[in-house]
Amino acid sequence: MSDLTTGMTTPVYRLRPSVAADYDAIADVWHSSASLPDVGPPIMPTLRELRERVDVAFAAGWEVTLASRERDVLGFVAIKPREAVLDQLFVRPGFLGHGIGRALLDHAMTTMPAGFTLFTASSNTRARTFYEKAGLIFLSQTPHPRTGHPVSRYGWSSH
Repeated sequence: MSDLTTGMTTPVYRLRPSVAADYDAIADVWHSSASLPDVGPPIMPTLRELRERVDVAFAAGWEVTLASRERDVLGFVAIKPREAVLDQLFVRPGFLGHGIGRALLDHAMTTMPAGFTLFTASSNTRARTFYEKAGLIFLSQTPHPRTGHPVSRYGWSSH
């Protein structure tokens, strides 16, 4: 699909629940996106470390929705509805700016209509601007519990 005004190609994708066979792709999207400048922690975990965290996170209650095109995972949102937390939202580099992140965020808003909180690296100005444009409110800045780098806490409520 092509946007006639900009000439940019918009990826065609669909949202779907993840399955165990997607865990490698989820870790890959997470690693490639979080490795972009100012997105992830100062010392980025390896792909293998993130893949291990995916297993742990699913066991602890992650619910993950993917944006996929055929067999390719373009992005994902991981939520913890019982805790009202949007835990992770990442879009594969090269697919940023095509509405995938917004579709995933909208899914989280629909799934957790009473509201939720999330954390993002304070240095990640693209994500912070994205969340603020979507109506999330900056709540606080604290050091990350594992790495110590500054993270910003945001909240969203439909009320």
